[in-house]
Amino acid sequence: MQYGIAIFPDRSVQDEANNWRIRYDPHYCHIPAHMTLRDPEEWNKATLEAAIRHLEQVATAFQPFTVHFNRVSTFFPVNHVLYFALEDPTPVENLHNAICGGPLALYEERYVFTPHVTIGQNMASDELHDIYGNLRLRELSLTSHIDRFHLLYQTEQGGWTSYQSFLLGEAPQAQ
Repeated sequence: MQYGIAIFPDRSVQDEANNWRIRYDPHYCHIPAHMTLRDPEEWNKATLEAAIRHLEQVATAFQPFTVHFNRVSTFFPVNHVLYFALEDPTPVENLHNAICGGPLALYEERYVFTPHVTIGQNMASDELHDIYGNLRLRELSLTSHIDRFHLLYQTEQGGWTSYQSFLLGEAPQAQ
């Protein structure tokens, strides 16, 4: 089964992102606006169990934090993606680095990790440049309190749903 790890920002950030995603993001129907912490990959039961133990430890080591999205940016020419960018990505980068260690260590990342909320992707170059030209002139100031991250799995219909949530700064509940 495919598993991934993400942060869902506050509803106000998701609503603003969805104003653009509904038209420019083909994954709009499959997952809410989010920040990917670890790209999806196939895991077996043993990997899933080790991942959960690791993610519980990571969550207890981090305190909740606040992020501020202050601009629209793009990954062009590497990818035709538009996104909300963070003023200071350090807290999310630190969380990503901790998650992608231990049993979830990444030996080769496809891209430099850049925390963001995608608002458009898989766009033609002309469309991307037109929309980006307009959006980069607009003022953006969105804040989100981050107090958890989520282990997600992909359903047979292609959507993503939460398998387990991990609260930052809290010890896991005994089961």
